[in-house]
Amino acid sequence: MFKKILIANRGEIACRVMATAKKMGIATVAVYSEADKDARHVQLADEAVLLGAAPSRESYLVADKIIAAAKQTGAQAIHPGYGFLSENESFAKRCEEEGIVFIGPKHYSIAAMGDKIASKKLASEAKVNCIPGYNDAIETAEKAVEIAKGIGYPVMIKASAGGGGKGLRVAHNDKEALEGFTSCRNEARNSFGDDRVFIEKFVQEPRHIEIQVLGDAHGNVIYLNERECSIQRRHQKVIEEAPSPFITEATRKAMGEQAVALAKAVKYQSAGTVEFVVGKDQDFYFLEMNTRLQVEHPVTECITGLDLVELMIRVAAGEKLPLTQAQVQRNGWAMECRINAEDPFRNFLPSTGRLVRFQPPQQTMFAASVRPELVEGLGEASTSSARTELFGVRVDTGVQDGGEIPMYYDSMIAKLIVHGQSRNEAIAKMREALNAFVIRGVQSNIPFQAALLAHPKFVSGDFNTGFIAENYGKGFSSEDVPHDDPQVLQAIAAFVRRKTHERAAGISGQLAGYEVKLESDYVVITLDVDGKHTYTPVHVEEIQGKVGFARLRISASSYEIHSNSRLNDIAIHGSINGQPFTAQVERGTLKDPLAYRVLHNGTQIDALVLSPRAADLHKLMPHKQPPDMSKYVLSPMPGLLVDVAVQVGQKVQAGERVAVIEAMKMENVLFAAADGVVGKVLAAKGESLSVDQPIVEFA
Repeated sequence: MFKKILIANRGEIACRVMATAKKMGIATVAVYSEADKDARHVQLADEAVLLGAAPSRESYLVADKIIAAAKQTGAQAIHPGYGFLSENESFAKRCEEEGIVFIGPKHYSIAAMGDKIASKKLASEAKVNCIPGYNDAIETAEKAVEIAKGIGYPVMIKASAGGGGKGLRVAHNDKEALEGFTSCRNEARNSFGDDRVFIEKFVQEPRHIEIQVLGDAHGNVIYLNERECSIQRRHQKVIEEAPSPFITEATRKAMGEQAVALAKAVKYQSAGTVEFVVGKDQDFYFLEMNTRLQVEHPVTECITGLDLVELMIRVAAGEKLPLTQAQVQRNGWAMECRINAEDPFRNFLPSTGRLVRFQPPQQTMFAASVRPELVEGLGEASTSSARTELFGVRVDTGVQDGGEIPMYYDSMIAKLIVHGQSRNEAIAKMREALNAFVIRGVQSNIPFQAALLAHPKFVSGDFNTGFIAENYGKGFSSEDVPHDDPQVLQAIAAFVRRKTHERAAGISGQLAGYEVKLESDYVVITLDVDGKHTYTPVHVEEIQGKVGFARLRISASSYEIHSNSRLNDIAIHGSINGQPFTAQVERGTLKDPLAYRVLHNGTQIDALVLSPRAADLHKLMPHKQPPDMSKYVLSPMPGLLVDVAVQVGQKVQAGERVAVIEAMKMENVLFAAADGVVGKVLAAKGESLSVDQPIVEFA
């Protein structure tokens, strides 16, 4: 076994690999860029080596520097994580040539599966179901139309070297095939330096289901069940779960056996994933093979009781797999939500900056806490301790309170994983865990995740890869977050205010005649940005001697709330009418320093809790309209201003390009909303912008 390994990655996956290495008694070496000098993965490692400047092309993508770091520290092996160099054939080969073990598949396996055209031919030879299509590079748009007609619309036009949703178009007719081929080819050339394009049948109502495989150097390959990854936004996974609520046992077995056949065909040695597209009639076709550890590997770890990172390390060290196919378990139901630094209410624009507050929900299971030897006995009383490690909540993250979310890398803050006995239990656990996940300083997609988990079609398992596009095609707004009972948020605000009053009334030495008096009636004023506030009367029943308890009446509804959380806790836990709840409550908002901000199940309100007399006076207060910013072009997110395309005095038409901002590997072009003349340019090229910072002012 290795004594020291280097992790050629950053963020949560670097921390995840270190957790297993520590359990196995292996020393770890972190590599980092200048932007990550204070990052969590650097602090967790035994040693750390600076690679270079913040951009990944100057740090995490420089193979020479990573190899040099391994030699300098005496690391015997390199774990590449995912992304960066994890599927780089030449890097894997270089490691082998330098006498360093690459903790992943052999370079020839990466090469065989890395090219989408070549991999489909290999899959066909291994008798794996492949989508009908034309798998050779197509030279002209006219030829593409001819092939598309032959296959039958709709078809998918894909770049051979594509990935992450780039270089992909769906065509429903000749015109779309003609245009799609040209744009797909251009995008592929610009993104990957490879303009080869192929065409295949587009599967109706498709699901994205993948099979986890594991192979060793002794010819053994097994599959570890499937993961359902159909909840995607712009081809990026949002929620993953295992097992799939859709496929039958027969389909699972057939997909698993074909995945194993493909892995054996390329002599696969490590953890890998074979991705399939599955039609509404459970017909399934090979998409591609990811020759690395997947982001969503924790859900497989939960249902199998296996530590995939440990198995990767053991296989790389030459050990045999510790289990056979018959010993692979499928226990309970697991889900993972990707918590990203993006603003769902601003079309998911990246959100960078400092994590002023980062408080994940309480963890009850941890990465690397399960062991391969538990796999056969998960159902036995002798391994009851392993059960508590599995059924619960897990957070995989590479950040910490006060840390920075840099603009140079992807937007993932953390992965929230839950494991339940059933799918409904997993959904309920995930909703409560999201309620308790506190992130301040940057925006996150937690409200969007909460909306997805509450959607009836998601709950019933009736969805496919088009689910988000169909249900949130016009964007996402606060109205898209349904709440079972919106009055609950008002009740929670009133409860916290009441408990604050009770504490104040109990302070000794108050001046006679000026003591804090407890009242039975309050008004919850739900604040509205346009001044259309709502005023809701709340009656509190007098209950003496019950700490942390209150009975509230709002309209015809009664709420018995019990919570032992401290009044200054940002996440409060308790029960409402006997049902457990978690909510986030903060005092003071930008709208009003005396208001409470309450978040529960993805819904947020800002509310004042006043006496009836004070509420009457509040109604008389004039509403201050926000300033008119229509003559400005504002930065919609934090990022780097890479281009300003206009000058002072220039006439600009609506829709004309004004500026380009770069953040988290994405370029965002800003356009003029109306015709006008540029009065001032308020920001310079190369400047770091904050959200809503003015860039251009029109005269």
